[in-house]
Amino acid sequence: MDVLIVEDDDGTAEALERTLSVHGYRTQRVGTGAEALTRLADVDLVLLDLGLPDLDGQEVCRRIRELSCVPVIVLSGRTEELDRVLALHLGADDFVAKPFSRQELVARIRAVLRRAAGCSRHPAGRDSPAATNAALAPPVASAPASPDTEDPGPDPHRPGQAPLRCGPVRLDPRTRKLFVDGAEVRVTRKEFDLLAMLLEEPGSVMERQDIMCRVWDENWYGSTRTLDVHVGSLRSKLGHTEWIETVRGVGYRLALPTAARA
Repeated sequence: MDVLIVEDDDGTAEALERTLSVHGYRTQRVGTGAEALTRLADVDLVLLDLGLPDLDGQEVCRRIRELSCVPVIVLSGRTEELDRVLALHLGADDFVAKPFSRQELVARIRAVLRRAAGCSRHPAGRDSPAATNAALAPPVASAPASPDTEDPGPDPHRPGQAPLRCGPVRLDPRTRKLFVDGAEVRVTRKEFDLLAMLLEEPGSVMERQDIMCRVWDENWYGSTRTLDVHVGSLRSKLGHTEWIETVRGVGYRLALPTAARA
């Protein structure tokens, strides 16, 4: 498992390299945002500092998400809520405020890699600590697959493989692409998973906690404010605020806008 460290401070970068090495991760290190953008193809996770000498880290995060679905964890001394929310809105998978403990960082890396395992474009490597832990973990209570069974069936915790539709919106879990009126709309990994959950039962209310557990992680550390940010982004990308209705004090539901019914 290769981790790209984007950090211009030598002391911080070296400390990160030592910590990750102890826990079985291979590391690559760059000191600028421009160089980071050229190294995405052969890494499994990016640790991104926001205070880079050439590009603002928020801009680097946005460009990474345009190029790849590689998981990104922002490491920063900027602790204002706006900085955290903006980083998540631009595609970061987590935000860790400096200073942080080694144990917390490694725990967050493992949590992000577990969630990223569902991305068809960026599966977890076989030699990753996450894959090793999964192999050593006790079996879950599910029936073993038959040797001559080609399709194990849908995972009850993830969207099915058949396209999900509602009016002009079509979501394809196999290719992880979203289409509105036949035109592809670019979304982040979290936006895709959130919309897929809502599309499974259009009109039904999905509770906030259920969404956070499934789309993010049952051990999510941060504020649920990130859910509101992603909902706002999806509404904009779908072209109408009526697509996702807020049920105050409960959660959200998918609804077909009046304009789309015409």
